[in-house]
Amino acid sequence: MTKYVCTVCGYVYDPEVGDPDNGIAPGTPWEQVPEDWVCPLCAVGKDMFEAQ
Repeated sequence: MTKYVCTVCGYVYDPEVGDPDNGIAPGTPWEQVPEDWVCPLCAVGKDMFEAQ
């Protein structure tokens, strides 16, 4: 699965890990992450992430 990196702070969203602290289960592909999800480190939206 493709990882996505925040262009603001460098946080990497890894689909294999997800973001369980914010309701995103491990194994959740980027396409299924809700549009209102924000970076857990700097709070920018999904539009500020790029495929790694």
